[in-house]
Amino acid sequence: MFVKKTIAVLLAGTATLAADNAFAQSTGTAAGTSVDNTASVTYTVNGVNQSTTSNTASFVVDRKVNFTVVTDQTGFTQVTLGQQDAVTKFKVTNTTNGTQDFILDPDQNNIGVGILPGNDNFDVASLRAFVDSNNNGVYDANVDTQTFIDELAPDASVTVFVVGNVPSTQSAAIAWDSLHVIVAAGGTTGTRGSALIATDLNLANADNTVDIVFADNDSDGAAIGDIARNGEGRAYSGYEVGTRNVALSVNKSARVVADGVNLANFKAIPGATVEYCLTVTNATPLVAASSVVLTDVIPANTTYVPGSMAMGAPGTLGACVAAGSTEDDDADDGTESDGLTAAFDGGSKTVSARITTVPGLGSVATAFRVKIN
Repeated sequence: MFVKKTIAVLLAGTATLAADNAFAQSTGTAAGTSVDNTASVTYTVNGVNQSTTSNTASFVVDRKVNFTVVTDQTGFTQVTLGQQDAVTKFKVTNTTNGTQDFILDPDQNNIGVGILPGNDNFDVASLRAFVDSNNNGVYDANVDTQTFIDELAPDASVTVFVVGNVPSTQSAAIAWDSLHVIVAAGGTTGTRGSALIATDLNLANADNTVDIVFADNDSDGAAIGDIARNGEGRAYSGYEVGTRNVALSVNKSARVVADGVNLANFKAIPGATVEYCLTVTNATPLVAASSVVLTDVIPANTTYVPGSMAMGAPGTLGACVAAGSTEDDDADDGTESDGLTAAFDGGSKTVSARITTVPGLGSVATAFRVKIN
């Protein structure tokens, strides 16, 4: 905006001009601020001091729209197949000279080859964007539910999470994503404003109207996702399927727990009861093994003891299961919610145990009993 003022003084003597200055913050004087200016002139006529003032020249400060959107993490987010609500992080900073809303548009498609490392070979499902409502830098599913940036003040920043569900496709390796941000009108808390439209630069400046001037840079350089001065920005990140296997092992042991004859030091005689213990251990730190299934065909010359299956944390001092639940032979958890189920198939004489998750450096034990025929 240019304001041209001309003051002509056609008087003999001395003239002095004075003008008030507007003060600016780092983003500049706030849009809509009225800047008023008057000039004064003093002079003498035949030794008599005189003065006069000009009319007031006024204009309002226009809206200089600018902001940045950047990736707020190092490298890709490491994920596992089938993971729900995997998160990439971004940061949006408002450098406009006014409070703005911002529309959030998470995207997996408009990403040119070469912007990010690796080769994109899968898409996450249900891609969403949420604002970090409690400003703790961590995605909280039941807290961070706002889908647009509301009333972001000049010079303020906010974290945005792009959230998606990773498929179980075995070949999945890398998925690129981006956060596309569009500046919008502020002014109404709790309501997303409409996308701003720049004032036609071919129109003459209107001193009493707040023009909208896009001053944002091209946020992705030579890539196709953004151009300069369009009121939009874009940053890129991605998801990478990390560890695909863990050091999972199973250990099996057997002990005679009763023989019907002795009170201790039980012997493996016909009619004796033998307890088998299967312990699954995940020796890989930080990476869980999911959907673990154990199967064991009971040996010849034995009969399964109904209702003898138990699953849970490994025991000590000879006990197979220290704390857990007794299973009901039919793979039905009933009222349980521990993610452990077991069943016995009388036809194939097979014990099967299903473990929802064995955490990194964790173990789960399964016990069942047979009688020696």
